[in-house]
Amino acid sequence: MSNGARHVLGVVAGLLLPPLVAAGVWYGVGEFALTIQRNAEISWLGLSVLAVSGLVFAFLAGSRLSPIASLLGGLGFTALGVVPVLDLQGIRILPDRWLPAAMESGFQTVAYSGVMLFFGVALLAASMFPSRWRSRVEHFDYLPAYDAQAPYLPQSGPEDATRPMYRE
Repeated sequence: MSNGARHVLGVVAGLLLPPLVAAGVWYGVGEFALTIQRNAEISWLGLSVLAVSGLVFAFLAGSRLSPIASLLGGLGFTALGVVPVLDLQGIRILPDRWLPAAMESGFQTVAYSGVMLFFGVALLAASMFPSRWRSRVEHFDYLPAYDAQAPYLPQSGPEDATRPMYRE
């Protein structure tokens, strides 16, 4: 795959996957917390959504994907991680009840604990390695264009099997 195509796919992944990860983390944490509070039992749905979100997050940070994906995701997560800091300073950015109940609870838990900011900085750090921005090197198996190397010692005359070393 060419470097340009890899980066185009990285842009698409960077625009589509981070919102899915954020929604999954918010829903998973909110569902898990609300189910424990209401019923005192484990929400397997919340845990499975968290596990899938973790796998997608790891895919975003992985080295096989273009660093543009982790850069875009990192910028989004960092921006959402800064929202609680601004809210504590009195600058209201998000409206009240902008998410369903489980997701709202999960967002508040994850954002106000600093996990969103952590996700953002982790993805930004993953995109900063210079080797991720270079194109992949293709290795070809070349056949030698010349004959094999001559034996170490020159051979002259008949070989004497009783003498393992060559002497003059």
